[in-house]
Amino acid sequence: MTEDIIRDAALLEGQLNNQSGTTADCDAVDDAPVAGKSSFLPHFEFSTAGLARSDQFAAWRNSFAAMLELADVDPTTAEFSGQQKLWDLGSLVLAQISTDSLAFASLPGHVRRDPVDHWTMTVLLSGSIRTDAERTAFAAGPGEVQIHSLGRPFTGAVDKSEMLMLFVPRDLSLETAATLGAAEFSTLGTGMGRLFSDYLIDVANRLPMLTQSDLPGLAAATRAMILACVSPCADHIEAAEGPIANVLLERARQLVRSRLLDPKLGSELVRRELGISRTRLYNLFEPFGGVMHYIQHRRLLSAYAALTDPNDRRLIFQIAEECGFSDGAEFSRAFKRAFGDSPSEVRHRGGGGIPIRLDLEDCPSEERLGVLLRRLQG
Repeated sequence: MTEDIIRDAALLEGQLNNQSGTTADCDAVDDAPVAGKSSFLPHFEFSTAGLARSDQFAAWRNSFAAMLELADVDPTTAEFSGQQKLWDLGSLVLAQISTDSLAFASLPGHVRRDPVDHWTMTVLLSGSIRTDAERTAFAAGPGEVQIHSLGRPFTGAVDKSEMLMLFVPRDLSLETAATLGAAEFSTLGTGMGRLFSDYLIDVANRLPMLTQSDLPGLAAATRAMILACVSPCADHIEAAEGPIANVLLERARQLVRSRLLDPKLGSELVRRELGISRTRLYNLFEPFGGVMHYIQHRRLLSAYAALTDPNDRRLIFQIAEECGFSDGAEFSRAFKRAFGDSPSEVRHRGGGGIPIRLDLEDCPSEERLGVLLRRLQG
C-alpha cells in the first residue's frame, strides 16, 4: 500500500476518534439522502436526559417494549440515565446502549400481539449482565459476548453498563439460525468469542463512514464472523478470514498507537501481543510495506502533529528523538518522503490536518428500536 493510502487511513482514524453524535427532538424522521451530500448511514438516537425523573424510566421502558419488560431497581435515585444509538443495517440492527441499573424479562410470558423474535448478541463494554433462562444461568462482563433468544423466556439484571447489541433475525440464513440456536443463552468465553467482541466494536467505530452500498458486504462479513466465532471449524474460520484479519489488524493498530513512543516497539513485540506467527504478521502488514514501515509512518505522523502545534516549542531534533529517530538527517529524509516537505518547512508554515466533516441524519425517538425490530422481523 502506498504512503498516500496509509495517510488516508490515519486521517480516517483521527476522524473516528474525534467524531461526536448530536441529538435533536423530533418524532418523525426523513431517511432519504440529502441532495448533494454523501449517503452515509443514518443513525437514530434517544436519551432520557432532559425528562422529569418520573418520566425518565417510563420513556426508557417504552423504548424496549417490543422486546423486553424492564423494571426500575431503584426508583428513589435522583435520575435514571439511558442513551440509545441505533443503526439500521438492512438485514441486521446494531444498538449502542448506555443504561443505569435495571431488571429485565423477555415477553413470551406476557400477552403481546406482535412480540419480536430475534437473537441478540450483546457485547459488554462496561458493567455486567446476568441472565436466568429455563435451564441455565449465566453472566458476562466487559469484552464478553452473550447470546439471547427474544422468543424464549428469560429474566435478568444489568448494572450500570455500556454495551453493543446486535439483533440477528432468524431468517438471516439457515446455517446462522442453527449456529445461534445451539448457542443461545450462553456466554462466549473462548478466544474466538473475544475475536467477535473486537469485530463488533470495530464495526461500531466504522459505521459513521459506511454508506448503503457497503451493507451487503457488512452483512456477509458479520454472518461469516458469527459462524466462525460461535461455531468454530476449519471451514467457518477460512470463510471469515477477511474479517478476522481486519480484527487482528485493528488490534495491532491500537497496540502501535498505545506504545508508539516505546523504544521496544517492533515487529516481535507486536507479534507476541497479538499471539500470531511471524508469517501471519507479515501477511497482515504486507500492504503497508511491513510492520516496521507502518510503525515508522505512525511516528512520522506524530512528529508532524507536534511540528504543526503552535504550543509545542521543542526543537526539531528533540521531537525526532522522541519519535525514535536518533539521526537528524535520517529523520528529515523520511519526513520529506512521507509529506513532501521538510520538518523545518512544516514548522514554519504551521497549520493543521485536513478537516473532515461527517453529515449524519439522526433523530431520537423512544419508539425507533421497536420500529426497526418489527421491520427486521417482517
